[in-house]
Amino acid sequence: MKTWQKLKGNSGLWERYFIREKVITAIRRFFLDRSFHEVETPYLTGSLPPESYVDIFETTLLSRDRTPTRAFLPTSPEPFLKKLLVAGIGNCFALPKSFRNTEGQSKTHNPEFTILEWYRVGADYRDIMSDCEELMLFINAYLQRTQNHTKAQLSPTQLTYQGKLIDISAPWERITVAEAFHKYAQVNLIEALDFKHMAKIAAKKGYRVEPENSWEELFDQIFLNEIEPKLGRGKPTIIYEYPASFAALARTKPGDPRFAERFEFYIGGLELGDAYSELTDWKEQQERFEREITEIKRLGKTVYDYDSDFIEALKVGLPQCSGIAVGLDRLVMLFADAKNIQDVLFFPVAEIA
Repeated sequence: MKTWQKLKGNSGLWERYFIREKVITAIRRFFLDRSFHEVETPYLTGSLPPESYVDIFETTLLSRDRTPTRAFLPTSPEPFLKKLLVAGIGNCFALPKSFRNTEGQSKTHNPEFTILEWYRVGADYRDIMSDCEELMLFINAYLQRTQNHTKAQLSPTQLTYQGKLIDISAPWERITVAEAFHKYAQVNLIEALDFKHMAKIAAKKGYRVEPENSWEELFDQIFLNEIEPKLGRGKPTIIYEYPASFAALARTKPGDPRFAERFEFYIGGLELGDAYSELTDWKEQQERFEREITEIKRLGKTVYDYDSDFIEALKVGLPQCSGIAVGLDRLVMLFADAKNIQDVLFFPVAEIA
């Protein structure tokens, strides 16, 4: 049954779907009150930052004489916002649709999704941690003021998700990735940064270890099965300092380049955001892009030219800044107490089939 048919047959469902517009209103008020600029980013682009863990959507742009040009649906607004940061826009945010293929078989993924991304100039990832705490409290309080049901009886620092009471007051739990591996998987991550050592650990734990596996794939097996399910239970969790191979567009930690200034945050078992202290070194970024292209080829995914214009912008100079990408649909799931992302979308991609 299509969502519109469910709504037609049960008017009581509207309240859950309307939580989205209230969450978006709260987000805009939060950032505009803090003098952030809202940016409208494009839904068609000629190039992308290469990300080997993402499957992309490719299309063809035709000129008037039908000359074809490769084009793509963006996986995030990140490169567009960073180019504007180079140009001098200052603190900014965006709430666009983004697109990632092969993500339709999960309760927390939709190939077309809404993303909240914001950047703060002169900041590092610890400043964004504080932003996250303040934003979640702001949204929660706004919803409690504008909703007429039992959840409004909770304190402004409380919410319930899937029958569990969650205290979102600051400060949240903060744990490094290395600490989490030791606490939840009994793994010394410093020693396991060596591929052979990690492979032995994974095999001993009963995970599949193949000759073609990368270190990152072995890491993910342990992280996703033994660590992620323990995060954000009862209290939001910020897990930070990921291994440098997961740095993406983040800068590495001063004094210990084995790790990156990157964090993710979890509430109620939902992974909601991914933040960095942004990498400003264009040479290092270009080298990372080239390594990602090599990995994309190894995995047999769609090969494309990376965003060279982004590298040119970095050459001009990205100011010291930090930013985060937050899955808005998952935020709505949290505040709507929904277990499946399809239950907060008017037109989920699953309805195409």
